[in-house]
Amino acid sequence: MKIIAIGMNYTAHNKELNFKTPQEPTLFMKADSSLLKKGTPFFLPDFSTNIQYEAEVVVKINRLGKNISEKFAHRYYEEVTIGIDFTARDLQSKLRESGLPWEISKSFDNSAALGDFISKSEIKDLNNLNFHLDLNGQTVQQGNTGKMLFTIDQIIAYASRFFTLKIGDLIYTGTPAGVGPVKIGDHLEGFLENSKLLDLNIK
Repeated sequence: MKIIAIGMNYTAHNKELNFKTPQEPTLFMKADSSLLKKGTPFFLPDFSTNIQYEAEVVVKINRLGKNISEKFAHRYYEEVTIGIDFTARDLQSKLRESGLPWEISKSFDNSAALGDFISKSEIKDLNNLNFHLDLNGQTVQQGNTGKMLFTIDQIIAYASRFFTLKIGDLIYTGTPAGVGPVKIGDHLEGFLENSKLLDLNIK
């Protein structure tokens, strides 16, 4: 199982972090050890003083695929959820400024939180899907997949040019504006439309 994540897929998020708008999907990988076990709290690591949440729609690949055409990409996933791509922002900023790879800021242990999956048949339109993240009962991120620079199907088609997609692979599709830090004692809740699929405590 591998985790493919998409960076800079929402214009407003790019503006808040002063990122340039990409012309193609920006892919990076998160290690399988970055997946946070369900029901487990997220423990703040000791190598960063600025761990930030990034709420994202996540799809699970359900069949083997390589060089998938965009028009057939919808056949390669049946379930979606909301996840959090935890980011060590201080490390990421330092490494980006130096022109160095920034995997350690994104792919560290337990940095990929995942909600409960639901069938995409329960969603009216995957390209017009509302999602949001609450921090201690207050909404801090709101997104809609219609504002993605690259759609889910475009991402799958693009990623499959480089990586063979396998059953169980996860794709984190990018985060909207509103990212911010977490601290010990925080409580995060993630929603697709009005369905709460993720519930997580910070320790």
